[in-house]
Amino acid sequence: MRTLLAQSFTLDEVTGLRQSVAERAAGCGLSGARLEDYILAVHESVINAVEHGGGHGRFTLWTGDRMLRSETIDEGSGIPDEYVDEHRRPPDIAYTGRGIYLIRTLCDGASFHTGPTGTTVRLMMWLPRLAHVALQRAPTRRIRVAATSGGKQQHHGFRT
Repeated sequence: MRTLLAQSFTLDEVTGLRQSVAERAAGCGLSGARLEDYILAVHESVINAVEHGGGHGRFTLWTGDRMLRSETIDEGSGIPDEYVDEHRRPPDIAYTGRGIYLIRTLCDGASFHTGPTGTTVRLMMWLPRLAHVALQRAPTRRIRVAATSGGKQQHHGFRT
């Protein structure tokens, strides 16, 4: 498991959080429609936390087992059962209930744990195979070190 992002948020941080998720998800290999879908699903989970979960929350993004995962936690009073258990598309005239439907539709997996002390939403998206292999390799950086020996400056290259 590799944590990519962990932060608290309020409404003021939603835009920056969304941009950070987009950058990190793209860096993991998500692109095109899958990247857009994941960003929108994360946005819905965060907005739901702000609107219905007490105005603030905690967000974590990580990779593991060839998946990009996120968790949004709030301290609200919970999601009503009819929304959590609903797997159908809400009617076009419905005012509420679209966020959870979108989350379920846009991600490869989503889970909702909710109760009177808060809600945890977990989202999962499979990463492209080549991106997963690249994530497992530690990046190689070349560091140049200068040392003085006998009045002469020597340079040595090290890989980390």
